[in-house]
Amino acid sequence: MSTPRFYVTTAIAYPNGRPHMGHAYEAIATDVIARFKRLDGHDVRFLTGTDEHGLKIDQAARAAGQAPKAYVDAMVAPFQALDAALEISFDRFIRTTDPDHKALVQALWQRMAANGDLYLGRYEGWYSVRDEAYYDEAELVEAQDAAGTTVKLSPQGTPVEWTVEESWFFRLSAYQERLLALYDSQPGFIQPQSRFNEMRAFVAGGLSDLSVSRTSFSWGIPVPGDERHVMYVWLDALANYLTGADASGQGGLDGEWWPADLHVVGKDVVRFHTVYWPAFLMSAGLALPKTVFGHGFLLNRGEKMSKSLGNVVDPAEMVSRFGVDRLRWYLCREVAFGEDGSYSDEAIVERTNADLANGIGNLAQRSLSMVAKNLGGVMPTRGAAGDSELRLKQAFHDGTDAYFAAMNALALHRGLEALMGMVNAANLYFADNAPWALAKTDVARMAEVLAATLDATRRIVLLAQPFMPGSCARLLDQLGVAADARDFNALNTPVAAGAQLPPPAGVFPRITLES
Repeated sequence: MSTPRFYVTTAIAYPNGRPHMGHAYEAIATDVIARFKRLDGHDVRFLTGTDEHGLKIDQAARAAGQAPKAYVDAMVAPFQALDAALEISFDRFIRTTDPDHKALVQALWQRMAANGDLYLGRYEGWYSVRDEAYYDEAELVEAQDAAGTTVKLSPQGTPVEWTVEESWFFRLSAYQERLLALYDSQPGFIQPQSRFNEMRAFVAGGLSDLSVSRTSFSWGIPVPGDERHVMYVWLDALANYLTGADASGQGGLDGEWWPADLHVVGKDVVRFHTVYWPAFLMSAGLALPKTVFGHGFLLNRGEKMSKSLGNVVDPAEMVSRFGVDRLRWYLCREVAFGEDGSYSDEAIVERTNADLANGIGNLAQRSLSMVAKNLGGVMPTRGAAGDSELRLKQAFHDGTDAYFAAMNALALHRGLEALMGMVNAANLYFADNAPWALAKTDVARMAEVLAATLDATRRIVLLAQPFMPGSCARLLDQLGVAADARDFNALNTPVAAGAQLPPPAGVFPRITLES
């Protein structure tokens, strides 16, 4: 039986500024999914990276007095450093300036042209440089600028400008019915349901042909056969998923990992991924990704992050203050995946102290310390199951089922709820059976209780690995779990009685805010 494959991607970041907490959140959530699938027996390919062409980069490079490539080389480094700090387990960090990507995008263009879907025309309309996106008049909103002048803004609240230039167009209008048929036949293609509803309504309202090239700047991938034009940055950027699917690096359109099983993207770019991207692929005669999941925004104390509010947080600094696993745990535990979520220093401290220090950490430390003190650090022998053991077994059976159901449904927060239910059940079992009292009256029973507690802890830590890989590895070492017995196939394989355990050391100390 062949190993199932799973190809998952983040959106690629636009490096015209430093990474923010939104970048960290998307990378962490996608990494959790990738790690879960690996532990569950899948051969996983995980792609992330940076989107390095377009007018924004061109303008930023000019403002910095640098050539665009030199500018992006420097700007990409903090994104790569952040991924390292967050322990993101990607298989490739793609850059759209990579040579194999250029070759693939040009091959994709030629395939679309051969299908008759590209034609030369003249673009006149509203364009947001910040979004690198075109907007119809009906989509714009009016607002007052600082001088009291009425200005037009995109639906994202970004400035738009009237643009006139020669352009190649893609016949997006020809794909309206095929897109609606896709949505109706595969409602799981767009998740969560709220994003599906938005996109279906957008397409049903009618589609205009899409400008897919620019002549007003040159920082991009040249159009094959017409190098006065560079490709629209979103055509370039979306094609990164095809480039990343070709593990050989040859730039072919038939990469072994395509189609993607899951694109994880922010809700502000769902349109590009669920309207433009499938239409491009249909035009080129290529398979479509299976699912696009649009997560919500991450808010700082309930407010959207912006430089003007002074609430933009450096995620690398958050890692240095709280530790990577506390940050990963909090964001997946507290933010319902698919909805907007909020964070604050106080909330991170409160949640991680409750779940990690008082919950998982307390369970592991108390049981391991008793084994070290009373049993010479040797894994005790399990006894016959009594009523309390049977209740614990049932709680773990139900909790494990709930965990896998939630994780496979991309409900990461529900997965952690199920996991914490098991933590609470194990701590209750430990408290009810009071092994510290049994140490004075019934050493054999104490050993049985400790053995059951340690095995429950082992199961919990195995399931927590996608969220906290580093901390879980240290705990599994202390629990005597061999390095080759840490995937989900090992859930029902306890550590052998008589195994010598290393001295226990606390993994989740309580933390406080610096005054």
